[in-house]
Formats: sequence, structure tokens, C-alpha cells
Amino acid sequence: MSILTDELSVINAGLPLIVEGVPAAQVTQLDWRPPAFGDADVARLALTLDNEVTDAANAVAIAKVHAVKPQLTRIRPAREVMPGIAEGRTLLHAGPPIEVERMCGPMRGALIGATLFEGWADNADDALRMLDSGEIAVAPCHHHGAVGPMAGVIAPSMPVLVATDLDDGRQAFASLNEGLGKVLRFGAYDSEVITRLTWMRDVLGPVLDRTLEKYGPIDVTSLIGQALSMGDEGHNRNVAATSLLARRLAPTIAELEPNSDSVAVLAFLAGNDHFALNISMAAAKLALDAAIGVENSTLVTAMARNGVEFG
Repeated sequence: MSILTDELSVINAGLPLIVEGVPAAQVTQLDWRPPAFGDADVARLALTLDNEVTDAANAVAIAKVHAVKPQLTRIRPAREVMPGIAEGRTLLHAGPPIEVERMCGPMRGALIGATLFEGWADNADDALRMLDSGEIAVAPCHHHGAVGPMAGVIAPSMPVLVATDLDDGRQAFASLNEGLGKVLRFGAYDSEVITRLTWMRDVLGPVLDRTLEKYGPIDVTSLIGQALSMGDEGHNRNVAATSLLARRLAPTIAELEPNSDSVAVLAFLAGNDHFALNISMAAAKLALDAAIGVENSTLVTAMARNGVEFG
């Protein structure tokens, strides 16, 4: 005998997964969570932020973000353009600060690959030993004005995208997108990955940098805006943005010598739909950094994760 004699009606204040087996028409899902994760003192402080001073400060911060018009200006080795990594052995990683021994597997793999790529170690075991012992320093990309996608690591000799605000000269950086499959940003570091990174350093980066010198800066806002209207979303769907970028740069790339390098670069762009993704990352970093330091503003200007910590 069933204890439920009437039609079931469920109010769920938890995860939707809990009532997955109940017909949707019988479920009312509440969008509720404890204020400030249940911390009463923090919740009380948060309520005081809802006032005219905060609103006015946030309006200023948002206006600063909207005023930035990021331009893709150069593609240069990280050590030449990024602050704080020109000397010594330093690798930059995604997310907030974290000790090497606490990193997730893919990020440790990416650091091993970057160490091998730089020639600081001959094999993975030596690379890991150097990382664990502190012989190679690690720091968050965001501490150096950069973005590292996924388990993304930036090494000193890697070419990086340079997004520039032409009004005030500020810059932000991101690594070049390797494409999909076996890549460093997913923690792979075998010979295929290192060979591709070496080609990107020796051929792809210099060719694209010379192209930008001849063509001029790329207006990233215009590029991404047009791509959005064509169905891209600036993250996982980038066919339109990459195609638009390649279309603009292809005639200039084709004029460069040696022609074999130009052909290889055009083929790489044609086969890597995600190439424009990292351009949008550098541009977003540049725009949001403009709001840092606005007194009384509660606008969050950066969020990052590394598989273990969120900051």
C-alpha cells in the first residue's frame, strides 16, 4: 500500500539532480542558497554594500571596462614583453597561487612540458624534480598581466599575444592556442607536443608578428563582435572569429618570405578553429584590468581556477 494517496508535489531547495526522476510538472525548483555560504557576518556586511556609494563606484568601474578597445598589436616571446619573467627560470600557470606539489595532474604535466620545451631538463623525471625542489619558480599568469587557458602554462620563450589599449598603453597577454588533441594546456608533454611548441616559437609566432607589423593592429572588439553575430560565443565556438582573422591576415601572410613558412602558418590557421579563443582572453583581461582600484567598487575583475583552487 502506497503512503502517497494524492498526486505528488515536490518543492526542491537543493540540487536539481535530486529530483531528476520526478516528472518536471510535479517539481517546483527553488533557486536558493545560503547567503555568503552560510557565514552570517559576511552576509551582514554584504547587505551594507547595496547603497548609492557602491552603485556609483560600480558604474565608474563598468564604464572603464567599456571604454577599453583592445587591439592585437604584437606576438612576441613572453620574456620580451611580459613583466617579471625575463630573468631566471620562471613558469606562469593558470589560476590562483598554488604549490607545485598540490597541483592537479594536468597542470603538473604542463609544467613538465614547459620545462622540457625551455631545455631546462632532459627528461620528465628531472623536470619534476626541479619543479618540486623550487629550482624553477612558478607564479600565476594573472600576477603578470596574462591569461593561461585550462592548465595553461606560459614559458619565457613562448610567443604570446599582446593586447594593447592604445589610449593608455596598457597591455595584457595570452599564450597562442595550440589546437585540440594532445596539447600542453591539457597536460600532455610528449615529443609531439614539444615539437609543435617549438614550431610555434620558431615559425608561427614570428610570421604572425611580422604580419601584424605590416598589416597593423587588429581591433579585437570589432572582430569578436562580428563573430558573435555569426554564431560564435567567444569560447568553445570560434570558427567565425578564427576565419575572420585569417581572412584579414592571409594576403599579408602570403607575401612573406620564406613562402614555405607562410603556407604552413595558413594551413595551421585553417586547421585550428580555436585560434581566436586566446585573443579574446587577452582582450578580456585587458578590459577588466581597467577597473582595478576603483574605490568602493565590488566588480570582480578576475576569476581563475587550476583544478584545485579557485580564486
